[in-house]
Amino acid sequence: MIRLFVVLFLFLNLFANSSKAQNPMLFKDTSRVGVPYAKDPFVLRFKGLYWLYYSIPPALDGSVGWSIGIALSEDLQKWSKAGEIRATQEKEGKGICAPSLLILENKVHIFYQSYGDFGKEAICHATSEDGIHFDKDPGNPVFKAEGAWNCGRAIDAEIISMDEQYYLYFATRDPKMEVQSVGLATTLFGANFEWGSWEMLSDESILKPEESWEKKCIEAPSIINRNNQYYMFYAGGYNNEPQQIGVAKSRDGKIWKKISSEPFLKNGMPGSWNESESGHPCIFEDVDGRTYLFYQGNDDRGKSWYISYREVVWKKSGPVLKNIN
Repeated sequence: MIRLFVVLFLFLNLFANSSKAQNPMLFKDTSRVGVPYAKDPFVLRFKGLYWLYYSIPPALDGSVGWSIGIALSEDLQKWSKAGEIRATQEKEGKGICAPSLLILENKVHIFYQSYGDFGKEAICHATSEDGIHFDKDPGNPVFKAEGAWNCGRAIDAEIISMDEQYYLYFATRDPKMEVQSVGLATTLFGANFEWGSWEMLSDESILKPEESWEKKCIEAPSIINRNNQYYMFYAGGYNNEPQQIGVAKSRDGKIWKKISSEPFLKNGMPGSWNESESGHPCIFEDVDGRTYLFYQGNDDRGKSWYISYREVVWKKSGPVLKNIN
C-alpha cells in the first residue's frame, strides 16, 4: 500500500509539473467582449514596474472602439489592468491599436495606428509623464507610407534610435492590398516626430514574405541590438493562417537577412493554448540583460486572444528559445 501511494504521489507530482510547463503566463482582458481578448503586446520597464500595452476590441454595444489597454506587473507573471487609451481624435477613425513605445528623458512616447479605414491606416503619436495619461499630437497622424510600391497604409510601428536618427519600421501592403511587408522611414533627433519630419528610406520593402510559412504577410517588426547586431523579430502570415514568428538580422538597420527559412517560434500543437497562432512579437530586454519574447495566441481561430512570453537566450549563432522546464 505504501509503495502504491509513493508511485501515485510521484505520478501526480510529475503530471503537475508537466501541466505547469505547458501553461505559461497567459494574460487576458475580458472587459470588452466578455471573453479573453488582448493582442499586439508591447512591454517596457518604467518607474520600477513592468508595463504591458496591448490592443483591446470594441465594446459589444459599439460605445467604444478599438483601444489600447495598460497593465502593470512586478514580476512579468501577475498583471493588473491600470488604464486604457481610447480614440478621441477624428483622424483616429474607429479606434486605435498596435502600440509601440519609447522612453526619452523620463517621458513615454507612444506610437500607434488608427483603425477602421482599411488600407488608409496611419501612425499616430502621443506622450505621457506617468505612462497612463497621454497627450496626443494635435497633428495626428504623424506618418503614412509613401511610394509606388505600397498602398499608403502604415501599421505596427516600431521605433529605435540609431546614428542620431530615429528609425521607424512599419507594415504596409502593396497597391493591390494583397501582400504585407515591412518599410522603413527616419527622422532626425529633435524633430519631435511630427508630420512632415519623416523620410522614407527605401523605395521598396526592406523585408517581404518569401518563405512558404510566411504566406503573403510579414508584419509587426520588433527590434533589439545585441553585440552590435540588430535582430528583428517579425510575424509571418496573416492572423490564424497560422501566424508564426521569424527573425532577421542586420548590421545597419537597413539591409536585413533572415536567419532561417523556418519559423523561430511556431504555433502550438493541437490542444495547446496557441494552436491557432503564435504572432505579433515584442522582444523585451530587462534591466538585468535577460530578454523575453512576448507574443499573442489563441486556440479558436481568433474568437479569443491571450498574451504570453518565452525567454530568449543568446548564442554566437543568434537567439534561441529557452526550454520550458
